[in-house]
Amino acid sequence: MKIALIGATGLVGRMITTVLEESKYIPITAISEFIPVASAKSVGSDIHFHNRNYKIKSMAEALSLNPDVALFSAGSEVSREFAPAFAAQGCFVIDNSSAWRNDEEIPLVVPEVNAHTITGEQRIIANPNCSTIQLVAVIAPLHRKYHIRRLVISTYQSVTGTGAKAVQQLENERRGIKGSRVYPHPIDLNLFPHGGTFLPNGYTTEEMKLVNETRKIMQSPQLHITATVVRVPVTGGHSEAVNIQFDQPFEMDELLKTIESSTGVVLQDDIDRAVYPMPQLAQGRDEIFVGRVRRDDTLEFGINLWIVADNLRKGAATNAVQIAAILLNNELLKA
Repeated sequence: MKIALIGATGLVGRMITTVLEESKYIPITAISEFIPVASAKSVGSDIHFHNRNYKIKSMAEALSLNPDVALFSAGSEVSREFAPAFAAQGCFVIDNSSAWRNDEEIPLVVPEVNAHTITGEQRIIANPNCSTIQLVAVIAPLHRKYHIRRLVISTYQSVTGTGAKAVQQLENERRGIKGSRVYPHPIDLNLFPHGGTFLPNGYTTEEMKLVNETRKIMQSPQLHITATVVRVPVTGGHSEAVNIQFDQPFEMDELLKTIESSTGVVLQDDIDRAVYPMPQLAQGRDEIFVGRVRRDDTLEFGINLWIVADNLRKGAATNAVQIAAILLNNELLKA
C-alpha cells in the first residue's frame, strides 16, 4: 500500500501518523511508500515517520507518485479541488472533511457500523464528523434491536475539534498571553453553545452534521434528531449527553449487554465508585466509552447515555486508518 497523507502537519495528520506507526490496523510492512503532503510553506521540510525522515511534498508531486490510498485532512476546499484528481487515477481517497459527507453517491463510513458500504466502486470515501462517529458506534446496535424513534443530543466538544489555533488560544488564555483568537469569546473558564457557523434555521453546521450524518450512516432518513453543540475548555476528547426514545420496551440488563458487546465500545458505568467516561480517560484511546446509562422515566421507552471518545484519534485518525485497512484486507486496492 502506497499511502499519501494530505495535511500531514495538522493535528489530525499528525495523529494519523501516530496510528499508522502503531501498526494496530495496518502492518507497517504493508506500507510500501509514505508520501506526506502539506501546504506550500511546508514543502521540502522533514516529517518523521517510522524511524526515518520524509520530505513533505506538494499536491502535484503526490499525484505524480500515484498512491494507492490518499488520506485527506486538509479541509473541505482542498478536498473538493484535489480528491477527484486522485480518484480519477484509481486512488482511494479517505476524506476527513465535510466536503463529500452528504453526497448520496459517496459512502460515509464508521467501520463498526457500515463497513459493508465500502465496495470499491466509489473511490472517494467520507470520514464522518468526530461527534457522529462516537454517537453511531453506540446507538446503531441499539437501533437494530429496539428501533430509535427520537434522539436528543447535547455535545461538549474539545477545542482540538477546531484545530491547532484553538488549542493555542486556550493555552494563551490560561497563561495570560495575548494572542490571535479563533473563537468569538474566551474559551478558558468558559463554554459557549456555538460549534461551526450558524445556519438560517438557527442551528449550527456542527449540529446539522450530527443530524444528517447519523441519518445517512444508519440508513434512517426520517429519524427524529435534534442537537446542541457546546464548545468547552478541554483538549482530551468530545463528550455527549444522549437522550433516546425507542419504539418498543427494553430490559435494562439486555440493553447494557448490547452496549457491552458492541465493537469498539467500552461500558464504564459504576456510579457507586464514581466510574463513568471522561475526556481525560479517553485521550489517546481508540475505544468509545459509555456510562450513566439510565431510564428516562418521563418518556415511553426512554433512556439516557453519556458517550466520550478522543475526537482526534477515534473521531478522525483511527476511523480513517480503519477504512484503509478494510481496503487492504478485502484486496480492494487491486480492483
